[in-house]
Amino acid sequence: MKVDIRNENGGAVAAITGEIDHHSARTARSELDRYIINTQPRTLAIDMGGITFMDSSGIGLIMGRSKLMKECGGRLEVRNAQPYIKRVLKLAGVERIVKIT
Repeated sequence: MKVDIRNENGGAVAAITGEIDHHSARTARSELDRYIINTQPRTLAIDMGGITFMDSSGIGLIMGRSKLMKECGGRLEVRNAQPYIKRVLKLAGVERIVKIT
């Protein structure tokens, strides 16, 4: 799994590629948390277009980053998720907390 974070219009986009499982979620969590705390972007979009597999660790990754963004005065959104990932996120109720596009 790879996380590539870039600045975009006062916010940031984190493109994640590969698989999100228990092990890789820990790495992504560390990278995203460090970025959020150090730069405090207004918005952070997690681009999931390159995700090939996601288990429940992905839900935890999104929910935790959403909480941290709110604590820092920003908001999180999810972009480009595959249809099955969108379905999992909706079933878990994530769309009530995080914008999914």
